[in-house]
Amino acid sequence: MGHQQEVKQERLVILDTETTGINPREGHRIVEIGCVEMVNRQLTGRSYHAYINPQFEMEQEVIDVHGLTNEFLADKPLFVEVARDFIEFIRGAELVIHNAKFDVGFMDHEFNLVGRGLPQTGDICTVTDTLKTSKDEFGSPKTLDFLAKHYRVDGLIDRTYHGALIDAQLLAFVYIEMTRKQETLNLHSGADSDGDNNAIIRLSADRKPLKVIQASADEMSAHEERLDIVADKGSEPIWRKRIQS
Repeated sequence: MGHQQEVKQERLVILDTETTGINPREGHRIVEIGCVEMVNRQLTGRSYHAYINPQFEMEQEVIDVHGLTNEFLADKPLFVEVARDFIEFIRGAELVIHNAKFDVGFMDHEFNLVGRGLPQTGDICTVTDTLKTSKDEFGSPKTLDFLAKHYRVDGLIDRTYHGALIDAQLLAFVYIEMTRKQETLNLHSGADSDGDNNAIIRLSADRKPLKVIQASADEMSAHEERLDIVADKGSEPIWRKRIQS
C-alpha cells in the first residue's frame, strides 16, 4: 500500500530553456524557461513559464531559432527576479530534460550568478535525460524532432519557433510514449509477503478450481460448419486435426 502511494505521488517536471548561445562560460544567458508538471504520468495542467531579459543584444542567428527579439525581452524580468519562484516550482521533482547537460549547465550558471545561497539543480532535483534514453533505445542520440515524429506526437504542438514552454509540452508527450513500454513491463498483480512488488505471485494450491463452461450442441455445430468452410478453401483446419488425433 505504501509503495502504491509513493508511485501515485511521483512528481515529474518536464523542462526546457531557450538561451542566447550554447556556452554559459562565454557569457550566454537563459532567455526563456518552460516547465510542465506531471504526477503519476499524467499532465496536471500546472506549468511554469518565464521570459527573461539577458541584459545584452542577441545576434539575429539566435533570434531566428527561438523567435524572441531583443525588443520583446527588453522589459522582461531579470533572472534574479524569477529565480525563487522557479526554484520552488522544480524543488523535489524529477526533471525530465532533452540534453539535460545543456539546460542544467545554464541553470546552475544562473543560480551561481544570483548567489544569495541559491542551490545547484542537483541539490534539489533528480534529472532524467531523454537524450541519453534515446541513445539507449535507438543506438544513437536522437533529436526531440526525431522522437516526436517517431512517436507520432509531432502534430500535437505548433512549433513554428522552438519556444521553451512549447518544447516542454512536446517533450512531455514524447516522454509518455517513450516510457509506455517500461510501464507495461512493470505491471504486476501485487506484492509478495516480503513487499517485493516485482516478485512472481503464486496462486494458492488449495484455491477453488476454475469453472469450465462447455460449448452447447448448437455452438459445436456452428463451429464445425465454420471449419468446413475453411476446409473448402483448400486447407484442412489444424483445430480439427488436433481433435481427431
